[in-house]
Amino acid sequence: MPITCEASANNIRDKVTLYPKMKTLQQLASIRNIPTSVAWSVADLAEKRGKQELFTKQSPQRLRALREHALIESAVSSNRIEGVTIEQSRVKPVIIGKSLLRDRDEEEIRGYRDALKLIHDQHNRLSISEKTIKQLHVMSRAKIGDAGKYKTKDSDIIEKYADGRSRIRFKTVSAKRTPSFMRNLVIAWDDTLEEKKIHPLIAVAALNLDFLCIHPFRDGNGRVSRLLLLLVCYQLGFEVGRYISLERLIEENKERYYETLEESSQNWHDGKHDPWPFVNYLLFILKNAYREFEKVGQ
Repeated sequence: MPITCEASANNIRDKVTLYPKMKTLQQLASIRNIPTSVAWSVADLAEKRGKQELFTKQSPQRLRALREHALIESAVSSNRIEGVTIEQSRVKPVIIGKSLLRDRDEEEIRGYRDALKLIHDQHNRLSISEKTIKQLHVMSRAKIGDAGKYKTKDSDIIEKYADGRSRIRFKTVSAKRTPSFMRNLVIAWDDTLEEKKIHPLIAVAALNLDFLCIHPFRDGNGRVSRLLLLLVCYQLGFEVGRYISLERLIEENKERYYETLEESSQNWHDGKHDPWPFVNYLLFILKNAYREFEKVGQ
């Protein structure tokens, strides 16, 4: 089904033409040839989506167990990547049960669970819009502090070393320009799907990369990016994340995640970056998820 921006996006289209389009989505729309590895991955995933229904005809009990397991793994892994952790004995009471929460980490993990449930249950009703993105941020940050609000101060992505040294891994979009870049992001996504200049799966990775380079929130951008990934995949018919945790696979390949993100973000501000390492990475995650799903269905 077509994915549209919220209705107000059309009203602001003329107001944001002074700002550049999204770097990756714009860049890929003009590319005529894509890497062979990407082309094969896209074809492979299209075939797996076609077989998806076969694997969802397992026993209801088995599918229910897979969904519960994926929900737990996703909530734990996505937060753990960002340093938000929970005791093993508290995992099920916090994520599956209704246990009283003990600290902020547990609040954020349950909030992420709520965001996952929203996507699982209502993905076809959610537009790819600033409103939805802010809602996912509010939920994944458990409505704490500045949840749902764009950053008010410039914040670069800093890498810290064990010896105390640090370096700027990436200079994100300034706080002042963040609202305009986010407006353009949802417009660019809508235009990309409508114009059909690139395959939707490649567009999914481009959307994720542009979002991470904008880095619109003070904290919680990684978690929102993974929720956004799950949401757009669902809307495009790739629902493997319902049964196999994409977040867990990303955590298992975390080093490569950061490597490809850094590779693909270099020169992003000038629109001269190489998006293919990050595109390849996300396609690799999706393919691995389908391989796991096929194995449990055998």
